[in-house]
Amino acid sequence: MSRLLQALRIGANRGILEIKQFNRAREAVVFTIAFPVILLFIFGSIFDDEIAPSVTFSQYFVAGMIASGLVNSGFQNLAITIPMERDSGALKRLRGTPMPISSYFIGKSIQVAYSMSLQIVLLLLFGSLFFGLEIPSAGAKWIAFAWIVLLGSLSATVLGIAFSSVPKSGRAASAVVSPIVIILQFFSGVFFVFSQLPGWMQQFAAIFPLKWLTQGMRYVFLPDSFATQEVAGGFELGKIALILAVWTIIGSFIAIKTFKWMRK
Repeated sequence: MSRLLQALRIGANRGILEIKQFNRAREAVVFTIAFPVILLFIFGSIFDDEIAPSVTFSQYFVAGMIASGLVNSGFQNLAITIPMERDSGALKRLRGTPMPISSYFIGKSIQVAYSMSLQIVLLLLFGSLFFGLEIPSAGAKWIAFAWIVLLGSLSATVLGIAFSSVPKSGRAASAVVSPIVIILQFFSGVFFVFSQLPGWMQQFAAIFPLKWLTQGMRYVFLPDSFATQEVAGGFELGKIALILAVWTIIGSFIAIKTFKWMRK
C-alpha cells in the first residue's frame, strides 16, 4: 500500500511537470487544443444545412470534434511526444531514477486529462455560442458523457503509449501518426455524416474506437430523434462501452509488452 501511495504521489508531481512542459510548447498547445476549434469555425461556417429534422451539420460536427479531441489529446499526442522523448534520452534518464515506472504513465495520463478537458470546454463553449449546440439537460446524458469520456480517454491514452514504439524516430513520429488520425476522422463520421459514407468505409471504421466515440457524443449532444439516422437505427450505448473497454485492454497489453525506454 505504501508503494502504491508513493507511486501515485510521484505520478501526481510528474503530471504537474508534464502540464508545465506542455504549456511551454506553444506549437503543441495550438495544435492539440486550438486546432479543433479552428476546424469547428471553418466547417461549421461553410456547412450549416440541416442533415436531419432540427439537426444542422454544425451541431453534428461539434459532437464529432469532441470525440476526435479525445483521440488527439491521447493517442496522437502521446504517440508523437514519447518517441521524441526517447530520442532525446529523456526516457533513458527517467528509467535510471528511483521513480516507479507507473508514475511516468500516471503523469502522462494527467497531462492528457488536462489538455482533453481544455479542448472539450472550448468546443462546448464555441459550439453552443455560435453553432447551435444544445447542452444536455437530462442527467442520463451527462452520465453517459462521463463514462464515454473516461473510457475514450483511457483507450486513447494506452493506445498512444502502445503505438509510440512504432515510429523509428521522434522526427518521423508526426509523419507516421498524423495521417492515421486524419484518415480515421474521415472514416469515422467526424467530417461527414457517417450513414452517408460507403458501406466498406463504415465497416472499416467500426473496428476502431473513434467511430464509437463519435456515435456516443451524438447521443449526448444531438436530439434523441437522430437515433433513426444512425446505421443501426440507434445509438448502441452498450456496444460503445464494450468496444472501448476491449480496446483499452488490448492497448494496455500491447503497451506493456512493447514499450521501449530507449531506442535500440
